[in-house]
Amino acid sequence: MEGGGRPSAAQAVLLTASTALTALLYSIYRQKARVASGLEFVENCKGVVQRLTLQEHKMVWNRTTHLWNDYEKIIHQRTNSTPFDLAPAEDGAGVTVRVMKPLDAAELSLETVYEKFHPSVQSFTDVIGHYISGERPKGIQETEQMLKVGTALTGVGELVLDNATIKLQPPKQGMPYYLSSLDFESLLQKQESGVRFWKILTVVSGFATCAVLFFLLRKQYRHHRERQRLRQMQEEFRQAQERLTNTEGGEILKNACVVCLSSTKSCVFLECGHVCSCHECYEALPKPKKCPVCRQGITRVVPLYNS
Repeated sequence: MEGGGRPSAAQAVLLTASTALTALLYSIYRQKARVASGLEFVENCKGVVQRLTLQEHKMVWNRTTHLWNDYEKIIHQRTNSTPFDLAPAEDGAGVTVRVMKPLDAAELSLETVYEKFHPSVQSFTDVIGHYISGERPKGIQETEQMLKVGTALTGVGELVLDNATIKLQPPKQGMPYYLSSLDFESLLQKQESGVRFWKILTVVSGFATCAVLFFLLRKQYRHHRERQRLRQMQEEFRQAQERLTNTEGGEILKNACVVCLSSTKSCVFLECGHVCSCHECYEALPKPKKCPVCRQGITRVVPLYNS
């Protein structure tokens, strides 16, 4: 123990597997127990934590799938608790620990001691109205959960000594606080399995992020290559236009091939009679060959000889 009655850092977290019992006298405990179970539905069932829940069940029409889907909503929930201690399971002298703020525990194990479903009573007009509104109430689920006296618990939290009373409370450093019906090994395995799940999820998310980034970069690279090819084609077209320009007179050559814009016209297409292409571009035309100007079929080609 450190000065001031507080435990050292090594004793900050306490794990106690014990039975949930009261540290007060029986008469005082019985009065306190009424606070936690004064609205109980089960007779001779005493506990230190009680949770009453009213849950609405109804069917909701899904306009997308055109199906009726189950819908559940908690319309009321109340939790009552009374101070209790963790004591050794064996009878006799032993150290008891006062549990503080049990409702803040992450693994508070409550047993369902009462459960009843109240179906809704509907008239014919109610049924028609529900079909029109798209909501069909099914009923109300009434549930009582309780942490019974005598339940074996495992507590993990911060241990504090206050006026000769040992208290187990939520850690102030933001660490988790547990009150579970599992033993220590099972609770530890459960937490480790949760950690493994998050590790696997992190790795999968990392791979998915890398795959998305690779896809985006690859798409961006393709767009960049496409823009480069387009600029190159524009530059080649500009250069071809410059080659068609008569450097002496500044006039565009009228006998240039309309396909490649670089060679001179050397073919007469029949039966349309157009003179518009060189022999190399004529050979490159897809079959059936058509005139590049009028799109008429070419039956034969006559060479053009310039004098």
